[in-house]
Amino acid sequence: MPEDKGWKSPYLLLTVTMLLWGSAFASSKSVVAQLPHTVAALLRFGGGAVALLAAVAVFGKSAATPGSTTTAAATPASARGGGRRAALAGVLGVFAYNGFFFWGLSLAPSLDAGIVIPVLSPVLTSAFLLVTGGESASGGRLAGLALGLAGAVVFFFGAGGSAHGGTTRLTGDMLYLLSAVCWAAYTLIGPRVLAGIDPLRATTYATCAGAVLLGALAAPDLGEVHWDGLPAGLWLNVVFLAIGPAAVANLLYYRGVGAVGPASASLMMFMVPVVNTVCSMVFLGESFGGLQALGALVLLSGAVLAVTRGRVPARPRARTAPTAGKKPSEL
Repeated sequence: MPEDKGWKSPYLLLTVTMLLWGSAFASSKSVVAQLPHTVAALLRFGGGAVALLAAVAVFGKSAATPGSTTTAAATPASARGGGRRAALAGVLGVFAYNGFFFWGLSLAPSLDAGIVIPVLSPVLTSAFLLVTGGESASGGRLAGLALGLAGAVVFFFGAGGSAHGGTTRLTGDMLYLLSAVCWAAYTLIGPRVLAGIDPLRATTYATCAGAVLLGALAAPDLGEVHWDGLPAGLWLNVVFLAIGPAAVANLLYYRGVGAVGPASASLMMFMVPVVNTVCSMVFLGESFGGLQALGALVLLSGAVLAVTRGRVPARPRARTAPTAGKKPSEL
């Protein structure tokens, strides 16, 4: 099958996705600066749920394409089962992940989140697969994991001990670590979640379930918000987060990963910390201490080595059979 060119190029779609995801950390931090972190999480993913429901209403009939897991033979019972699995996954991948993430944003810079979460998540995923025998223990993979672990130790030590850090920042970074653990676990259950259901609906069900729980978590704080005094800029930021990183980015990612495969897509994930670093420094004035910067570089190098095993992934061949849908975290 010929590769799409122009605006349909999978690499262009993936690049836009990484730009949206990378900018979301600093953008979320600016919302947390004006709202309780629980309310900020609810607004982002409640809005994202609404946007995804609208996408299902518009594109739902065409979602079951040859590149999705849903086939003509799928039964209503299997579709309902897939919906339940996706909703349960949302408890982990949306509610728990973002509960820790937004809590961390109230304590630590978004600069740290953009390093810890997207870089450490694939390291944790690979480590689990190695321990359980799900992947082979190649030299490159083991070296990458060891390097990533060393970088993480240096990074967290720098967060607590440098002039730019402190106890509060270290606590926030630990919450980011819990977010990374949640995302790694969400990665590992991805194949079961997507069995018998197309990725658009799976993302929608997971986001809606997570948003409901985030709403319950935010309920005690809603009364503390002076809604009539919130600036227009904050609402524009919330709309961007809901439509861009929470909805559009996921849809673009599914199209891109279906065309180039998860291995190549996983390499592009490392654009996220770069974009986040630029946004956090330019728009929020955040910065690293020297020790944290060193740890971040070592962690990033180890993660790239662990994911690639020291090799550049080959481009996937054209496929004629239905392709199993891949979750963004299934990298």
